[in-house]
Amino acid sequence: MVFFYTLMINYHTRTLFGSSALKTMAIIPSTFPAIIFLLAVKPSLLWGAPCCEPVQANDTDKVEFALNLEFLEAEFFLRGALGRGLDAINSSLAEGGPPPIGARKANLDPLLHRIIEEFGYQEVGHLRAIITTVGGFPRPLMDLSPQNFAKLFDDAVGFHLEPPFDPYANSLNYLLASYVLPYVGLVGYVGAIPGLTHNTTRRLVASLLGVEAGQDAVIRTLLYERGQEEVFPYGITVEKFTNYISELRNELAKCGIKDEGLRVPKVLGAENRTTSNILSADPSSLSYARTPQEILRTVYGTGNESRPGGFYPRGANGNIARSFLARAY
Repeated sequence: MVFFYTLMINYHTRTLFGSSALKTMAIIPSTFPAIIFLLAVKPSLLWGAPCCEPVQANDTDKVEFALNLEFLEAEFFLRGALGRGLDAINSSLAEGGPPPIGARKANLDPLLHRIIEEFGYQEVGHLRAIITTVGGFPRPLMDLSPQNFAKLFDDAVGFHLEPPFDPYANSLNYLLASYVLPYVGLVGYVGAIPGLTHNTTRRLVASLLGVEAGQDAVIRTLLYERGQEEVFPYGITVEKFTNYISELRNELAKCGIKDEGLRVPKVLGAENRTTSNILSADPSSLSYARTPQEILRTVYGTGNESRPGGFYPRGANGNIARSFLARAY
């Protein structure tokens, strides 16, 4: 157990503590076993004491919450592949909500173009399925601009990238930006299913989860194939970028390690036998789960479900998301 937590702390040092913290622990080694023990007993000490419990809401509100992420993915994929978004495919699903900020057609190679175009159409189907089953709400204002992604990648690596990261510049950049999105929806659906009470909503979310998981697996596999490649002009490998992004999401969500990059220490790999991590999963190779609070902290980029920002400058929509915004006033 001590060995496991020692590795885990070192693996996540950059975002959780910073190098100075480990230097301090090295100076006072007598305190290190006690710190390890406390983290083993109560890992939430790493992130303070945020709420990590499931939200209390009915099935309709829980499923509608997912529309926020489905809108985000639909617009990113459609506009990245086609240069036009949901309003050009099925404007009624947006219910009059504003178009996203800054999204545009990406410079994709033919293979990735076909994949992303298909993902975009799948997201349209997801939106329609949710709205048909439980109802919907207007598309929230979303920021898919290069500037927003650049800030996210700066936060992930811990310094300003020069030139600023542009998700639409080429296929590899777009893949890395895509790494940010489906996984958030995936873990949200995993977290929602146990609390749903009606068979209709359970079937719907299970079916949505299957496709979201498939999208995430495709993106991670394509990135894994290029894992050792350095992303021009930053000199950072693809694997390291995914690790940085996953670490940032863990830091923002504040409820433990539920996100892992493409390469991990063997002690965190499947059955402790591999360092490859094409699919992010817990020690039993089961999917991680997140609550709406964790998701909002992540997609807002603020670490606070009551403080909008990031992809949702005015906050997400639906009763669950708006209830957290109301608490800020």
